[in-house]
Amino acid sequence: MADSAAEARIDQALVTRIRLNGDRRAFEQLVRRHQGMVRAQLRRLLRGDEAAADDLAQETFVLAWRKLDQFRGDARFSTWLYRIAYTCFLQARRIPAQHDGVDDEAMEQLQAPTRAMDLQLDLQRAMQRLSAAEQAVLLHCVQLGLSHEEASYVLAMPLGTVKTHATRGKAKLKTWLADWRDASTEEAS
Repeated sequence: MADSAAEARIDQALVTRIRLNGDRRAFEQLVRRHQGMVRAQLRRLLRGDEAAADDLAQETFVLAWRKLDQFRGDARFSTWLYRIAYTCFLQARRIPAQHDGVDDEAMEQLQAPTRAMDLQLDLQRAMQRLSAAEQAVLLHCVQLGLSHEEASYVLAMPLGTVKTHATRGKAKLKTWLADWRDASTEEAS
């Protein structure tokens, strides 16, 4: 994996090219560099809805292009993008979802889950039991690998609040998923 400081310098150089000349190719490079992680963030927030995640990712990059003059460089460019994507997610969540007539639970029951799928489903259910703030913090800190400081910026939460939500969320998951840990220990014996 490349050095994050070097990655940040590359992003900053591309941003500078865009600001100085309106260089669309430089912006295309930024999109290529970050679209995978932005889509992954949105897919996780949208619980696997790839089409909606792709739509919001596109909206994220359109907003980033329009608001690039507001990027101050206080955070890494990727962190700034995550914040835009998270804001797009929050705005989309306010709009009532339209149901396509497919019952998600019925579809899940039709598939014969393996042990790994069982664990994944239990983890998803446990994550859904967490508060929205705990879910958001764990997504950004654990799944996306952001530091507490970066998650604080993306989620517009005080640093101490992010740390508290991370600690509480992890403790709850550990308790709720204890049976899986116990089963793994028994199998290893």
